[in-house]
Amino acid sequence: MISIYVMHCPEPERVKVGIMVDSKRIAVGLRSRVRFDRNELAGAFGDIGTDLPLIVGMILASGMDTGSVLVVFGALQIVTALAYGIPMPVQPLKAVAAIVIAQNVQSNLIFGAGLAIGVVMLLLTITGLIDWLARVIPKAVIRGIQFGLGLQLSYLALTRYVQSEGIPGYVLATLSFAVVIALVGNKRLPPALLVIAMGFLYSLLFKVDARVFASSVGFSLPQVHVPTAEDIVQGFLLLSLPQIPLSLGNSLLATRRIAQDYFPDKAPPLRKIAFTYSSMNILSPFFSGIPVCHGSGGMAGHYFFGARTGGSVILYGTLFLLLGLVFSSGFSAVIQIFPLPVLGVILLFEGIALIRLMRDVTSSTTDLSVVLVVGLIAVGLPYGYVVGMIVGVLLDMVFRHNAKAD
Repeated sequence: MISIYVMHCPEPERVKVGIMVDSKRIAVGLRSRVRFDRNELAGAFGDIGTDLPLIVGMILASGMDTGSVLVVFGALQIVTALAYGIPMPVQPLKAVAAIVIAQNVQSNLIFGAGLAIGVVMLLLTITGLIDWLARVIPKAVIRGIQFGLGLQLSYLALTRYVQSEGIPGYVLATLSFAVVIALVGNKRLPPALLVIAMGFLYSLLFKVDARVFASSVGFSLPQVHVPTAEDIVQGFLLLSLPQIPLSLGNSLLATRRIAQDYFPDKAPPLRKIAFTYSSMNILSPFFSGIPVCHGSGGMAGHYFFGARTGGSVILYGTLFLLLGLVFSSGFSAVIQIFPLPVLGVILLFEGIALIRLMRDVTSSTTDLSVVLVVGLIAVGLPYGYVVGMIVGVLLDMVFRHNAKAD
């Protein structure tokens, strides 16, 4: 006799599913891929401190259609969450965003750059070069990239976001910081929910007229756009080339590493991460979406504030989807419900979560040296991530050669 049984296990995330053959149970352990609860909701906001300011800055600098950008960004979050079943983030490409904001790059070049970088990553995936890079670049170099990114995010949070609104902003940031410290790890009252609620209340009291929401309601769908060959070439030269080293280090290799750290039994293979990265950027430009990536910082932020499944990223994506579909006409007013000091505190803890990942190499003086050198180069030099990656690989080779010689 053959029958199927389902048994709940003590762990909150685990369900046993199995087949019973002649009264003997053959169990197969499965982890839920998508869950919706207060911790997933809290974890959903773990990456908003990075994403929202970059998205707003790119829209304002380039004149891209707000509804298209938000709808596509939200939809990619949801699809990625369903594909992975863990809090796999979708983020704006940071180097691309920085250049767009600094130089007011036109939207057609942004779409061309997104398509170009998607094709490049697809070629690296198909040819297997991405696996070769994973073998060549040691763990200490990846930790160095994460360390450098953590320093950058923390510095940005403290110098720009927290200081953005004067004394009231400092007070709000201090209270938010205290709440996170007091409640970190609390599953009954996840700190991110309280921090976001505090920011929302602050905005309603001091910044936003509730009537703005009513006047902002509308409906919009993404605009179809076909990049030209000229846009692809110019976008590649201006935006994609500076981005590729950071994507290789942080979006692919470091994201795979942090997924192994947090979800050792569900960590996706590198090729899958590279394939979804490339697919998103190949599709996004045709619907007027911004270039995007995965990222170790985003996963660290989601995880730190409570996310353990794809449910958090679905909730996060739904927020952007609704903003784009319904509130895009009044987006500049609506986003004020997320005050910068609150986003700064969230971003600070995302940076701290990345820096903490280096703890597994601190027992080795050699590895720790590589981490520090790579991280400081990444922060301090132009194209620091590619320079740091190359220097880190060479430094690691020298250290290992000297150790064998001894």
